[in-house]
Amino acid sequence: FKQPMLEFSGSCAGCAETSYARLVTQLFGNRMYVSNATGCSSIWGGPAATSPYCMDKNGKGVAWANSLFEDNAENGYGMYLGQKVLREKYIEAVKELIAVPYVDEDIAAAGKEFLDTVNDGEKNSAAAEKLIAAINANPSVPTCECDACKLARKVLEGKNYLAKKSIWIFGGDGWAYDIGFGGLDHVLASGNDVNIFVFDTEVYSNTGGQSSKSTPVAAIAKFAAQGKRTRKKDLGMMAMSYGNVYVAQIAMGADKDQTLRAIAEAEAWPGPSLVIAYAACINHGLKAGMRCSQREAKRAVEAGYWHLWRYHPQREAEGKTPFILDSEEPEESFHDFLLGEVRYAALHKTTPDLADALFRQTEDDARARFRQYQRLAGEE
Repeated sequence: FKQPMLEFSGSCAGCAETSYARLVTQLFGNRMYVSNATGCSSIWGGPAATSPYCMDKNGKGVAWANSLFEDNAENGYGMYLGQKVLREKYIEAVKELIAVPYVDEDIAAAGKEFLDTVNDGEKNSAAAEKLIAAINANPSVPTCECDACKLARKVLEGKNYLAKKSIWIFGGDGWAYDIGFGGLDHVLASGNDVNIFVFDTEVYSNTGGQSSKSTPVAAIAKFAAQGKRTRKKDLGMMAMSYGNVYVAQIAMGADKDQTLRAIAEAEAWPGPSLVIAYAACINHGLKAGMRCSQREAKRAVEAGYWHLWRYHPQREAEGKTPFILDSEEPEESFHDFLLGEVRYAALHKTTPDLADALFRQTEDDARARFRQYQRLAGEE
């Protein structure tokens, strides 16, 4: 029931991308920065003359910027570094303020609470508000020239930067797996507290449906008119290799609890995080229609086409297996799932023998990936 800070996006009917973005804004919207790669998410996220990102009754909402495929990750990292420098400046001012021997008791108490929660997103927002209120309640602050009042005015000067921000980098698979991968990898390797969210439609959606490195074997797309012949890139496994990156694969229609848990864990992790979300798209040609896009995500997981998992580095420090496989053994027909989407069914209609061979290959790829995940989770 929390207010979404993404409303009336104007995306295609049934677009799964907006469902994920809306959920992220419900969780962190009043303290979010977003750097958005050009693509579908920048079109529905920033159409000319309007903005679907909104604010709460206190005037707080999502600070959003659009960047290119080529440098979106770097742009988001720059946003992180910029706010970090400003915030640290005012954190130092708070430390100096409460160290003054004669500082007001209420200000000192609020300042200590702020510093104690400085790395806790939810608690720190409330503590920052309490500190600002305590300073504003002191009548001496505006005019007095003592050290305490001067420092209090300096803290007020940076009141918008005090609370811990939630830094997000949004984009599709064309950006994350392909054109912008070098920048994304650079941000993951930085070790800094930046969250990356990938809307995985398995195709360059906004530019007409070209094949990307996320497109699986057998799928028809532009530049793969007879079905793609190479395996889908496993971006999550690549990110896991760093060891200090929180990584998750989610599908809202398949498991809402796992989706919510993964996003919350990613944001809370003090290092880099990567969330890869299965996003049914109009380019898939769902035979059931885009009104069933959430159900399609459920079918994808049940057939073993898409897998749900989380990699949490903190678990390793606790002596636990860091990889958690949230998917069960596939129960539904992989072949039937493929035939439910035009991007696969069209190949079967025109060249059935080729389609059957490629369908077997993409199913074998998915099964091999699932077995690998089972080994990582210690389930095999």
